[in-house]
Amino acid sequence: MKIVIAHNRYSSAQPSGENVIVDYEIGALREAGVEVVPFLRSSDEIASLPAHRKAALIASPIHAAGTQRELAALLERERPDLLHLHNPYPLLSPSVVGTAHKHGVKVVQTIHNYRHDCVNGLYFRDGHDCRDCHGKRWNAPGVIHACYRGSRPQSAVMAVALGVHQGTWRGVDRFIALTDAMAEYLKSIGIEAGRIRVKPNAVADPGAVPLGAGFLFGARLVPEKGVALLLEAWKRTDLPGQVLRIAGDGPLRPLVEAAAAERDDIEYLGQLEPAERDAALAASAAVVVPSIWQDILPTSGIEALAAGRAVVATRMGGAPFIAGADTEAPAGVAVEPTPEALARGLEAVAKDPSFAANARARYETVFAPEVTLKRLIEIYGELIKA
Repeated sequence: MKIVIAHNRYSSAQPSGENVIVDYEIGALREAGVEVVPFLRSSDEIASLPAHRKAALIASPIHAAGTQRELAALLERERPDLLHLHNPYPLLSPSVVGTAHKHGVKVVQTIHNYRHDCVNGLYFRDGHDCRDCHGKRWNAPGVIHACYRGSRPQSAVMAVALGVHQGTWRGVDRFIALTDAMAEYLKSIGIEAGRIRVKPNAVADPGAVPLGAGFLFGARLVPEKGVALLLEAWKRTDLPGQVLRIAGDGPLRPLVEAAAAERDDIEYLGQLEPAERDAALAASAAVVVPSIWQDILPTSGIEALAAGRAVVATRMGGAPFIAGADTEAPAGVAVEPTPEALARGLEAVAKDPSFAANARARYETVFAPEVTLKRLIEIYGELIKA
């Protein structure tokens, strides 16, 4: 089996769980004997381009002609069984689907966000859930509100790309939804149930990691990730001797730095390299995922389970599913996205060791490599034989 993995890597200035998942899947597939041909681009490339080439990139989300030529040459040379697409923006464009089909190659896409229907891919605007563009052919509200990178011109380009490529997405042979909720989202934008398969992400198994103490938040410091909510909740907790560690960078960094300067029980760790992130996780007993948007399947939560750490989550997106909050053996709690509810959730996890005790078992049954990789190869095989 030979698979082309196509992905536009997000900027290294904004570390992405999606990049982590793609790298992991490439390695896991190769270990399983699958021949993987990466077709990767990185948004980091843009900064080094001359001005005239940067200007030409404005249309790349719509077509990216040079990329299509490169992909066509690769497909002719490698003759893969399938192309597995992750993020196409901005340097690949959804046109890779048509390029693959022209060469007789079927396409699988994993859905990591809501960008088939939403300019910024988040369903989140001005601090609240937003569905103004849902079901529309042309995403005018997203342009009016400058939802893509705060720029109306860039939002207009993305809106055109979404409108032009609605038919493209309906031609994808299989979609991989990370949760049942994401499968329902795909149906809501016109994708037939028969072309959707559910398979959660996985992360590599770190093995036994002795339990630390305190809580860790590790994500981009942007409003939707909920760090402001977490800081307000922390003020309302009664957890003497506990520490809240915050790792990441972004526009809310000054807010976090100010909180850490005011309180001895808050540590700001900055942007961490992978080994440093692992060390911060090992030093903690639980991970907090306080999202205030419908975060699909936060990688930090899965990493927590793998390391035997409990999860404190808001009832938003896929985090409650990660924590197994409604199962008989929960690995954490899921609460409403309010400071008071999150404070009580933090206290509950700090005082009940059973959540951490359940974490590894939930990882091993739902998110472990052998579970998710088997499912992924089954999806490939089903499509190849179809």
